[in-house]
Amino acid sequence: MLTRVVAVLVTPGMADAAPPGVDPAEFLTAMAEDTYEMVAGLELVRPVILSAGVPGLENIAWPGTPVLRIASPADAFAALSAGDETAEEGVVVSADAPDLPPLLIGKLFRELGRAHLAVCPAEGGGAVAVAARLPVAEWAAPDLDEPDAVAAMRRRAPGPRMVATGPGWHRLRKPQDVARLDPGLEGWDNTRALLT
Repeated sequence: MLTRVVAVLVTPGMADAAPPGVDPAEFLTAMAEDTYEMVAGLELVRPVILSAGVPGLENIAWPGTPVLRIASPADAFAALSAGDETAEEGVVVSADAPDLPPLLIGKLFRELGRAHLAVCPAEGGGAVAVAARLPVAEWAAPDLDEPDAVAAMRRRAPGPRMVATGPGWHRLRKPQDVARLDPGLEGWDNTRALLT
């Protein structure tokens, strides 16, 4: 059985999505906690939190979950390989997708059966999550905020059909994006509590 790691990437800029009247730091923590709890609830994966300059994330992690500090989001996959040398596949999930259905992570892992990378594209550009075989090749280092992330990765790939896509989802990048949250989905309780 494959050893799989799923990491939640948290950056300070994600706080920019806080709607008026909501403390940006609290909003960032709530989104990160909801995304992490979805990841931690997945079967047969090891959850990780990647902090690119956000303090205090140890407070949202379950016991035994590593919180790894990285210099920038570009270091995400390298940190996964360094943090767990036995991991064969990894997914980096943006923390600003608190209502992301767990099924979409599973679909990315399934796509790795035929491709080196699998991307969950974000509405409005970029990516919500990227899955890769570990260690990640240099050409494959993904940028979740690259406007057309899928096309950029496909241009860098040394051959055809090396970058697969799964279903897309949304991220919360601006205050008006909270309208995209799906009230019918379970989870995202911490973010929901701040908005009600």
